[in-house]
Amino acid sequence: MLARVKPTRIAVTLLAALAASATPGEGLAQEVIELPTEDRWLEPDFEEVYRVGAALGEAWQEFGTVGRVGFDEAGNLHVFDRLAARVVVVNPEGEFVREFGRRGEGPGEFQSALDMVVMRDGRVVVADMGHRAYHIFAPTGDLERMVRMGRVAMVRQMDAEAGGESLIRGARVLGFAYQAVPGETTMAFPDPRTIERIFLSEGEAAVETAAEVWGPAWTRPTERPLGRGRQRIVSRGPRRGFEPELFAGVLPGGRIAFSDSSAYAVKIAERDGGWVSTILIRPFSPEPVTERVMRAEKDRRLRNIEDRSEGSVSRSAGGLVVSGTGGGAREREQIETLEFAEEVPLVRDLRTSWNGRIWVLRRGDEPVSDGPIDILAADGRYVGSYRTGATPLPDAFGPEGLAAFIDRDELDVQTVVVKRLPPDVN
Repeated sequence: MLARVKPTRIAVTLLAALAASATPGEGLAQEVIELPTEDRWLEPDFEEVYRVGAALGEAWQEFGTVGRVGFDEAGNLHVFDRLAARVVVVNPEGEFVREFGRRGEGPGEFQSALDMVVMRDGRVVVADMGHRAYHIFAPTGDLERMVRMGRVAMVRQMDAEAGGESLIRGARVLGFAYQAVPGETTMAFPDPRTIERIFLSEGEAAVETAAEVWGPAWTRPTERPLGRGRQRIVSRGPRRGFEPELFAGVLPGGRIAFSDSSAYAVKIAERDGGWVSTILIRPFSPEPVTERVMRAEKDRRLRNIEDRSEGSVSRSAGGLVVSGTGGGAREREQIETLEFAEEVPLVRDLRTSWNGRIWVLRRGDEPVSDGPIDILAADGRYVGSYRTGATPLPDAFGPEGLAAFIDRDELDVQTVVVKRLPPDVN
């Protein structure tokens, strides 16, 4: 359970803990806003607008694996079907408009497409690890150009900045590839704990740091030789259990809201310079990781191995895939010797809406469980909270209150449900 603490105490301890990762530039002010302790409950009175996806529907509605969804400023929904290697577009009434993309090796064809982002003007960017490039499609679905990822190709979950030619890449890594150079003796993996801005205006993508974030010990590089004249790898250490995740979302104007610690602290970084100008906190204290908590988490992970041993059957591009090995002795040993962080993080996910609301998913009563969802305004106002289980986080936000949720129907077929949110939460 979450413990309540006095606001004056949390302000002092939290500021000290966050100083290293949230210090603004010289001469720039930083505001810490303490939000109310008590929850103000909201009712999820969302109007369903339409839903797409069906096992026995029209061909365009038979989704394999919905990897990402997104809206343009006209309210058109784009559905990225990773399995079928295509993007399906429907209008604000849920009617089919077009689809584009297919599996292949040519321009505009996907070899290993991992993520999609929709720009507000209707252009679509697809990150393809196979091509080591970004495909950029016009609003009509025609290929405009391809932009190379560069020697180090890393696909992280992307978000579009409003206008321009730039994207924001968060910390969730979807794929990675490294192109060695003859004579090079060291291969360095990039920092997995960064928020980056990607510019797609040139033939090769340019990358800059969009916000400075806190990185735990496992992100610090360590060098190890491979032997026999092969390259040395500069890699990262093992992650600890309950290590705080990095969650981020883009706000209007190019600012970034993110969470990078076990405390309830949502930081807002400015578009110019990436310095943290605002920190939104709620006076909750994280649960200490005790021996009991560690044992319960190890048992949970071991049960997951047992569940996998029963096997499963799923569809893939090449047909049916049968999986389930039950895990080996090495995996079980890694769980039993797992090290842990000192606290259970309070934030489990974070999303930003079309108009700049920040949706924060808190942990539930158990360490690894979803709890209430808080709605915050970027100016520091607390809008309210949805009770545990009242609604999932939207998978995409759009104009006029539109929001898309990736779901499954009674036949376990993936669908996308589009609802309209009240103005206060979008």
